[in-house]
Amino acid sequence: MKNRGGLGRLCRVLLVAGLLSVAANCSSQPEVRETTHDTAGATDFIAQADLLYAQRVDLARAREGIIQLRRALAADSNSYDAAWKLARLNYHLGAHTNDTSERDRAFNEGIEAGRRAIKLQEGKPEGHFWLGANLGGKAQTSTLSGLTSVTEIRSEMEKVIQLDEGFQSGSAYMALGQVDLETPRMLGGDSKHAVEILEKGLRFGENNSLYRLRLAQAYLAVSRKEDARKQLEIIINSTPDPNFLPEHQEAVTEAKKLLENTP
Repeated sequence: MKNRGGLGRLCRVLLVAGLLSVAANCSSQPEVRETTHDTAGATDFIAQADLLYAQRVDLARAREGIIQLRRALAADSNSYDAAWKLARLNYHLGAHTNDTSERDRAFNEGIEAGRRAIKLQEGKPEGHFWLGANLGGKAQTSTLSGLTSVTEIRSEMEKVIQLDEGFQSGSAYMALGQVDLETPRMLGGDSKHAVEILEKGLRFGENNSLYRLRLAQAYLAVSRKEDARKQLEIIINSTPDPNFLPEHQEAVTEAKKLLENTP
């Protein structure tokens, strides 16, 4: 999840009062009122969306991918893969677009798609994770939404860990650590606990540049500057996973800034 400031920065990692506004603004995702089962057609649309997701650094490709995933759900309303991938791609678009209206629509649709995925396959981690991520993205647009979503984000990420502890290189641990780091103390935020959570999940996130970035930020929050520098240097000198090049580049850029500003 992209680091945006406050609770809204939840993850390249992941925040109930705002749900009414979510429902009101999800018109961009066509409702499937009747059950459809064209699994072959849905599979084709998902395959096209996967190719476009690989090119997500170009937001035009991300938008095209979202269209393909909407078509997949129209073809097969029970497609779990189409639902969670729609949540994932909407999160990416919402976290990177400079158009505030598009950002809001993307996070709203991402939340709806995440909930849909969970309804279809409650026992799999993807829907839970991307629901939490989109709730975190949504939080940047509304202080009230952010504050009231903390509990739900924690719940979704804890569910991910329960189902698949190492999911996406420890990303659920990363999101939980970021919640602790960015939530006001009076609402349960705790920088020391953020460090503990992130250190606990590091065995899954050793090759996750964004994970190490969040850990470095947590170390800085508790004045462990040398530990922070070590993590930042690892990020800058690491070989990126080719499947996560955009996220790695974001982490490297932020790591260099933090190193320059860390005495």
